[in-house]
Amino acid sequence: MINLTTLDYCIIACFFAIVLAIGIIVSKQSGKNSNEYFLSGRNMPWWLLGLSMVATTFSTDTPNLVTDIVRNNGVAGNWVWWAFLVTGLLTVFVYAKLWRKSNVTTDIEFYELRYGGKPARFLRQLRAVYLGIVFNVMAMAAVTLAAIKIGEIMLGLTPEETIIYAGTITVLFSAIGGFKGVVYTDFLLFFVAMAGAIGAAWYLVNLPEVGGLERLVNHEAIVDKLAILPDFSDTEALISLLIIPFAVQWWSAWYPGAEPGGGGYIAQRMLAAKDENHAIGATFFFNIMHYALRPWPWILVALASLIVYPDLASIQEAFPNVSPDKLGHDSAYSAMLTKLPSGLLGIVLASLVAAYMSTISTHLNWGASYIVNDLYKRYLNPEANEKKLVGVGRISTVILMIFSAYFALKLQNAIQLFNIILMFGAGTGLIFILRWFWWRINAWSEISAMFVSGIISLLINFTSVGTLLFQPETGIFPGWMKFPLIVLITTIAWIVVTFLTQPESKETLYAFYQRIQPGKRGWSPILTQAQEENINIVTEKGTSLPQGILAMLLGIAVIYFCMFATGNWLYGNYGLASLLTGGAVISGWLLTSVWKKISKTIL
Repeated sequence: MINLTTLDYCIIACFFAIVLAIGIIVSKQSGKNSNEYFLSGRNMPWWLLGLSMVATTFSTDTPNLVTDIVRNNGVAGNWVWWAFLVTGLLTVFVYAKLWRKSNVTTDIEFYELRYGGKPARFLRQLRAVYLGIVFNVMAMAAVTLAAIKIGEIMLGLTPEETIIYAGTITVLFSAIGGFKGVVYTDFLLFFVAMAGAIGAAWYLVNLPEVGGLERLVNHEAIVDKLAILPDFSDTEALISLLIIPFAVQWWSAWYPGAEPGGGGYIAQRMLAAKDENHAIGATFFFNIMHYALRPWPWILVALASLIVYPDLASIQEAFPNVSPDKLGHDSAYSAMLTKLPSGLLGIVLASLVAAYMSTISTHLNWGASYIVNDLYKRYLNPEANEKKLVGVGRISTVILMIFSAYFALKLQNAIQLFNIILMFGAGTGLIFILRWFWWRINAWSEISAMFVSGIISLLINFTSVGTLLFQPETGIFPGWMKFPLIVLITTIAWIVVTFLTQPESKETLYAFYQRIQPGKRGWSPILTQAQEENINIVTEKGTSLPQGILAMLLGIAVIYFCMFATGNWLYGNYGLASLLTGGAVISGWLLTSVWKKISKTIL
């Protein structure tokens, strides 16, 4: 437990006061109608939305997750989430434009735009409950779990006390401020969180027992953890950390903030953008910050923690008040923060609070938007006025917070929930990518994928069948086969169901194509049929899909070059870092020229 000084308390108190003030100031505007409450009138600029995306994914569980990964698998272990950059850039240069064109209120509303009839209504209801409530609560529980660990180690709080203190303030400003309050406070939270993360990394790397950056990267306990790429001679590590994420995971898995084809709170921000260009700019800025720059302060602290706390026993010895069921390698991040001095400690604690509040407030508003728009308004009370809808949104916000807090008390570590969510979304991602560009996909395709993925994940992860197949040393298959097997079975299932069921009605497909204009590839039969009926559904002569794919590849190169360059500058490999920086500049120049072809107006 740390001792906070008056200075620390003043910093934290000022931060809370500003956040609550923002929520109160915007509450009147946000409460006007549901469109303002959930999308801020669709008039947000790219830079504000981009900062909001970065702040939202800068949650209290993220540094804990990165610390857990680095301590167990080294820096290269982060490829389990770094690979999601591919789908992130695909969203930027292909799907951001399409989402903004759809003009829906939530990404779940999309289902009754793309599909029709009872299956579409059922799918919309199912996804609203599945994502808006079940998965949303799980994601918030992971963030709250991280807050609990910080509270236990740094402040000596019980899990229940942490939930009461942190949750009450967050749910208060989230409920009154709506989406506008979330985005405006995210602007502040981003800078506070970044200042805290960078300040903490700088101080902790220079602790006497660590000895500075140069000694850190040359320490015997660290040298085998520094590689940014996995060891190519270690077949199992190479397959699980690099090959599967790039060959299978990025396009097949659904994960909050990295959905193939966009979705969730990322789609919410694209839908709130002023226009298509602002949607593209926001998502590209987010991906640069999320992958290339932001992880390194956390990585440095994680590496330093291996010197100060080399194992779990050392953490337990230093913090005997930590509950045994909450102790894990992810606790090392909070343990390191207890060594910060007064003033910087206040800033870092404020940054952790900022990280918690930005993520939870986004999830609360996002989940409430599903409950209000896709359940209550659509099916329970279609005649509800705007005041009623905003009221239901605020009540839903409070209820979601209560459920997530309860679930957080049942978890042990961040990587545990990361793997559960990843497995349950396995095999569904390809549908989210193709449904815009292939007319034959129907509502039953998605319904079957959801159920098959969920059932197979349960069988493999939580039953004797899974133990028989994947038990270490005695199982039939190696552990890394779990994810690809779920993807394979799910993909085969939904493709078979697609061709065994009827396609969507031509009226539904005509309406979708006319609004979205996804391009002729994959829609030729529908375009031919419309032409034969003298119905004009084509309003754009060409498509930017080929340029979008090229821009995606160049964007990936830019960000990975930046990520590798940053790491090598920190490691002291200045020659290689210079070459990588040059690669980033050249890729960026090429990307700019392609981007101009996609749109004449950039940002």
